Amino acid sequence: MPLGILSGPPAFRDRLYVGRPNVGDRTAFLSRINDMLDRGWLTNDGPFVQELERRVAAYVGVRHCVAMCNATVALEIAIRALELSGEVIIPSYTFIATAHSLQWQQITPVFADIDADTHCIDPGVIEQMITPRTTGIIGVHIWGQACDVDALAEIASRRKLRLMFDAAHAFGCTHKGRMIGNNGDAEVFSFHATKFFNTLEGGAVTTNNDELAAKMRLMRNFGFSGYDNVVYVGTNGKMNEAAAAMGLTNLEAVDQFVEINRRNWDFYRAGLAGIHGLSLFSYPERDRNNFQYVVVAVDADTAGLTRDELVSVLWAENVIARKYFWPGCHRMEPYKSLYPHAGLLTPVTEKVAQRVMLLPTGASIDATTIDIICEKLRVAVSRAADVRAMTRQRID
Repeated sequence: MPLGILSGPPAFRDRLYVGRPNVGDRTAFLSRINDMLDRGWLTNDGPFVQELERRVAAYVGVRHCVAMCNATVALEIAIRALELSGEVIIPSYTFIATAHSLQWQQITPVFADIDADTHCIDPGVIEQMITPRTTGIIGVHIWGQACDVDALAEIASRRKLRLMFDAAHAFGCTHKGRMIGNNGDAEVFSFHATKFFNTLEGGAVTTNNDELAAKMRLMRNFGFSGYDNVVYVGTNGKMNEAAAAMGLTNLEAVDQFVEINRRNWDFYRAGLAGIHGLSLFSYPERDRNNFQYVVVAVDADTAGLTRDELVSVLWAENVIARKYFWPGCHRMEPYKSLYPHAGLLTPVTEKVAQRVMLLPTGASIDATTIDIICEKLRVAVSRAADVRAMTRQRID
């Protein structure tokens, strides 16, 4: 159901993506790049990486930040450093890297269902999934909203399991007034270009465990402890200096990015109001959120269009909305073949994955653009209602 020729300001004619990157002060970034080139120190724990680790740790309020080349490798290193094995319980409603980081190391991801309201892992289903082979739980903070950290911590402590968190969405967010990054044995952040705070490409693990941090620092550099002395099985997980330079530059603008995201979310809340069948995911006011995701659930029975149909409408108009975490990790390979009946244990995941779409936000989006996007959604739903009315008249 295309809506016709795209209207609006010239900038709107460019494709509008969910994750167009935020970039801080370009002059400051290029100055850092020049400093890097003048030093000739491009990687291998350079001064920018060390500074970024110090500043991120201070921002989060945690003892250690270990910067990595990306969040997937950060997950893999944290999992290995925690000596996880056998089975680890995770939500299926997450980015595939959460599952792959386990499977890559021959650890079985056990898919748990999610809470219908928060979209985070449901602690109430975890007990029944624990077996003698279970060694840990990985919670995922979806949309920057924290898991039920206390419930997961209680289960992990009582059942003697390791607990870590995939905090890819949650940089700059809080849980009960405390910055995310302090929970469990470790938390993993993504600094990918699509995140509101990015280092071009990168990630980090934060922890308050001195021994774990020291171990991960060795493991990200092949396990070297000094020259010619390898003490762990490691890999090349180091962040380079150019990435760290971008991180330092964007960290200086992080509050501005959050303010823009919050402003955009408020514009969407107003623009989507009254559109039948569309509901905007709300963030609890009791905690700080980065608002980097504008999450809309589509009730096809009310809207008259499925989520997929509305995404197609927007793509036809160069608005690159996204289905997110569709169709769930348990329905992707190799897990689909390995665990063909996993969907029976994840009914909420199945429902949420069919309904959710994300709309463009970030510094490249303004109120006028958001008004146009919302109007296109309003027209699409209205036309669907007209079609339903005409069909009923014919039947009558």
